[in-house]
Amino acid sequence: MIPYGRQDINQADIDAVVEVLRSDFLTQGPAVPAFEKAVATYCGVQHAVAVNSATSALHIACLALGVGKGDIVWTTPITFVASANCALYCGATVDFVDIDPPTYNLSVERLAEKLGEAEKYGKLPKVVIPVHLCGQSCDMAGISALGQQYGFKIIEDASHAIGGRYNDEPIGNCRHSDITVFSFHPVKIITTGEGGMALTNNVELAKRMRLLRSHGITSDEADMHPRPPEELWNYQQIALGFNYRMTDIHAALGLSQMQRLDEFVAKRHAIAKRYNRMLSSLPILTPWQHAVSYSSYHLYVIRLQLNKINKTQRQIYEAIYAEGILVNLHYIPIYRQPYYEKTGFSAGYCPQAEQYYSEAISIPMYPGLTEAKQDHVLNVLRKVITS
Repeated sequence: MIPYGRQDINQADIDAVVEVLRSDFLTQGPAVPAFEKAVATYCGVQHAVAVNSATSALHIACLALGVGKGDIVWTTPITFVASANCALYCGATVDFVDIDPPTYNLSVERLAEKLGEAEKYGKLPKVVIPVHLCGQSCDMAGISALGQQYGFKIIEDASHAIGGRYNDEPIGNCRHSDITVFSFHPVKIITTGEGGMALTNNVELAKRMRLLRSHGITSDEADMHPRPPEELWNYQQIALGFNYRMTDIHAALGLSQMQRLDEFVAKRHAIAKRYNRMLSSLPILTPWQHAVSYSSYHLYVIRLQLNKINKTQRQIYEAIYAEGILVNLHYIPIYRQPYYEKTGFSAGYCPQAEQYYSEAISIPMYPGLTEAKQDHVLNVLRKVITS
């Protein structure tokens, strides 16, 4: 079996985790702040808040920006459901902006059109969540300019994109956003097993997210409410928070993986370059890359030119899968999910997203994918499409 994605764990990673297991701290020790510092330094951002998943990071990012009942959050339909669910957790409503056909990211042109219409009816979003699909950055300068014009906040869902760059600067520096979120799931660029992180240059947002990730509890006397001097108060719950903390075990793995981040991304680029060359003769579209973007290549999505192939997308997907190559689909438009359809969405809402969905297949992409395995993937793909 060849999966579409896979973690890369070496002895240094194992040793780092074992060191924590033998230490005095398994949960909230020195590894978590060390990991936060390493990621913040790499990205050139002031604050990093480690949590137990990117979903948790998205949730507390929305809360830190004041998202609540009556608010509207916009995102792309081509992403994992967490990019939209985070707003629902806060009591807000969600809407979707169609994608840019070449990059598959949220379209700045469609965003501008939708904002113009929403302004007429007093339905502007409080937050927009662009998603850097497959590791390629959205047009963040364009989105930021619209944010300044229309007054919305921006959360970059960069779950796919640590190690990538935009305008020759690291994704995650929050130059064009209020908060950026990373994922460290095993199939992502680096892993902590499960985990995520929220980055920001705003000290108050960072403080709020740190509070929310740990039950809303503080031990900072400056934030604690006055109590009688004879009473002992070494902590107080001052907000309704969550148990979203990352453990030292997970952080130690992430800190070790950070040492190979650039190496991982370089290997992904090498595989993508080889795929691009070897697939050029087939009736498929390989991933287009914007000149100002350096993708982390979390995913390698091909688009089937079905008008030139005598099979359906499903037939091709199932035939490849039957050969032991565990291809995937990233993603079904969120609003087509039964839960979202119950809220009033229906097919046809974002035409470009649905066209993409009907043609896309993610083929294997991870640093440990050998040339022999790449060749097997390519040979199976060639056989299935042309037979």
